[in-house]
Amino acid sequence: MLSLAQRTLHRVPSFQDILQGRMSHPHISVDVLVIGAGPTGLGAAKRLNQIDGPSWMILDANETPGGLASTDATPEGFLYDVGGHVIFSHYKYFDECLDEALPQFDDWYHHQRISYVRCKGQWVPYPFQNNISMLPKEEQVKCIDGMIDAALEARVANTKPKTFDEWIVRMMGTGIADLFMRPYNFKVWAVPTTKMQCAWLGERVAAPNLKAVTTNVILGKTAGNWGPNATFRFPARGGTGGIWIAVADTLPKEKTHFGEKGKVTKVNPNTRVVTLQDGTTIGYEKLVSTMAVDSLVEKIGDRELIDLSKDLFYSTTHVVGIGIRGARPERIGDKCWLYFPEDDCPFYRATIFSNYSPYNQPDASKKLPTLQLADGSKPKIQTPKPGPYWSIMLEISESSMKPVNLETILRDSIQGLVNTDMLNPTDEIVSTYHRRFDHGYPTPTLEREGSLTKLLPKLQEKNIWSRGRFGSWRYEVGNQDHSFMLGVEAVDNIINGAVELTLNNPDFVNGRQNNERRLVDGAQVFSRKTNAQ
Repeated sequence: MLSLAQRTLHRVPSFQDILQGRMSHPHISVDVLVIGAGPTGLGAAKRLNQIDGPSWMILDANETPGGLASTDATPEGFLYDVGGHVIFSHYKYFDECLDEALPQFDDWYHHQRISYVRCKGQWVPYPFQNNISMLPKEEQVKCIDGMIDAALEARVANTKPKTFDEWIVRMMGTGIADLFMRPYNFKVWAVPTTKMQCAWLGERVAAPNLKAVTTNVILGKTAGNWGPNATFRFPARGGTGGIWIAVADTLPKEKTHFGEKGKVTKVNPNTRVVTLQDGTTIGYEKLVSTMAVDSLVEKIGDRELIDLSKDLFYSTTHVVGIGIRGARPERIGDKCWLYFPEDDCPFYRATIFSNYSPYNQPDASKKLPTLQLADGSKPKIQTPKPGPYWSIMLEISESSMKPVNLETILRDSIQGLVNTDMLNPTDEIVSTYHRRFDHGYPTPTLEREGSLTKLLPKLQEKNIWSRGRFGSWRYEVGNQDHSFMLGVEAVDNIINGAVELTLNNPDFVNGRQNNERRLVDGAQVFSRKTNAQ
C-alpha cells in the first residue's frame, strides 16, 4: 500500500472554484485534514508543509488563528490574551518555528519571572511552599508542623496518593494545604482537590525541602526561582496571538481557511467526510482534530463516543482586563503574575500585562476619558486626558461546582483589586474588558484516564487523531509548546508511525529540555542526551 507521501490525488478544487460555481458537486479531497488553527493545528500544518507529498488543508471557525492562545484588543488599545500565556519551551523544534515566524531581535521581550502569592496581607514569593518564611509566625508554625508530620508519614507510607488532595497532604502537610493549596486550586480548577487525580503534576508543583524551608524561616530568607518558566519571552507586538498569526503566515494561504469557510458542522468517520457550515464537503484520508473532544464526538454523532466523553470535566475561564491611567505604581514594580488563594477577590491569578510589552497598552499620548475610579465612583472630570497607562489581566474560573455571577463579575473584580492592594480606591480606570471562554481548563479528574484511554484509541481507529489542550484533554501537556508539538507528532505518527512522545510520555518531555526535533528540511534529527538536564 502506498504511503500518504507517495499517493497522488486528482486535482483538488479550490474554494474559488466552489464559490464561483465551477463545480456542480463541490467535494474537496486531501490526504490530511486539520481542524483548528490554534497551536496544535498550526503545529500539524507546519509539519505537513515540510513534508513533500501529502496534500493537506487546515480549517478554523475563527477569523484569525490562535485558538486559546489568541489575543483581543479593546477599543481603547489595551491587549489581553486568553489567560496568562508566556513562551517557555521543552523543544528545539518549537523554538525554531517561532524564530522563523518572528525572526528579529526586537520581535521579542525577554523576562525573568517575578511572581508572588497574596496571603495574610503579605506578598509571598512563588513558589509559596518554599517561602513560608514571609508569613506571620503563627502560620509559619502551622506550615512547619504539617511538613514535619508529612515527612514522618512519608517514611512509613507504602502506598501512593490516589488524589491530588492526598498528594498535597503527603508532600506538604495540612498547614500548607489549608492555607494555600486547597483554596487556591479550587479557585483555579473549580473542583475540590479531592476530586482530582495526581498523575498530571510532574514539574508543575514544587515539593518543599523541609530542611531548606526551616533554614529560611529561622534566617528570614526566601528561596529563589523554580520551575520551567523562571525565564520566558513574550512577543513585542500583538500579544500571544501575534505569534500564531505570524506562524500561520508562514503557511500557504490556499491551504488555510478561516471563518465561515472553516466552520465544521459534521464529521463522518465512516465516509471520511467533513461538512462545513456552507455545505461544502471535504474528504480526507486522515483527520487531525484539535477541537474539544467532547464537541468532536457530538459532531460525529456516535453514541458510544459521546457516552465516553461524559466523564471528562472542564472549567470555564473568565478573562477580565482593567486599563488604568497613571505611571506603573511602585507597589506593582516588575511583577509578572500573582496568585490569590483567599476569598477577598474572585480571581485566582492576576497578570500585569503591561509589564510584558509596552505595546500591550495605548501610547501615553492617547487621550482617554476616565470611566470610573477603582472605588466605583464617577470622576468629577470626564474630559479625555493622556496617559501613561498600565493594565491588569485577571482570570476567574467557573463550573457547576463554582458558579459565577455575570452581572457583578466586573465590579467584584475591581473591588478584589482594591482589597488586595493591587489598586488604590482613587485609581482612574479608563478601560474594562470581559470575555468568557467556555472550555478553559481540561480538568484532571479521577475519571479522566478511564475515559481517555478508551476514547482516544477508538477515535484513532476511525482515522481521527484528536490532539491539543482539549483534543487530548491532558493539562500536563497543554502549554503552547506542548500543544504545538502534539500536532507535529500526530503528523509524524500518521506519515511514518513515529512515537508521539508528548501525548504518551508527559513526564519524559517535561523532565528535561527535549531536543529531539529540529527544523531541518522536514527531517527528524534525534539527539537524546544521556544525562537529564
